[in-house]
Amino acid sequence: MVKVRNMKSNSGRSVANQFEIETDDATYLQSYNSIIAKRMDSGVIYLDEYYWDYSVTTGRYRNMFLGENKGVTQMKIDSGEYILTNLN
Repeated sequence: MVKVRNMKSNSGRSVANQFEIETDDATYLQSYNSIIAKRMDSGVIYLDEYYWDYSVTTGRYRNMFLGENKGVTQMKIDSGEYILTNLN
């Protein structure tokens, strides 16, 4: 089963073109037509190698999705904790 939810702004309003997609084994962050991140139920995080830091707006919702700021995300990429791959 697939569930699609609009992301919420800091004020709690639904945001157009920013989605969380939940499947049986993972949750995805989609910005417009691009998958930005994939969080496996096992805890493994994949980020799209091109789109993970595409724009300020993408970054804002990526940070919300991951629960951290860009600096922490970059450290986790550098350490290999997060895996950069082609998600699109």
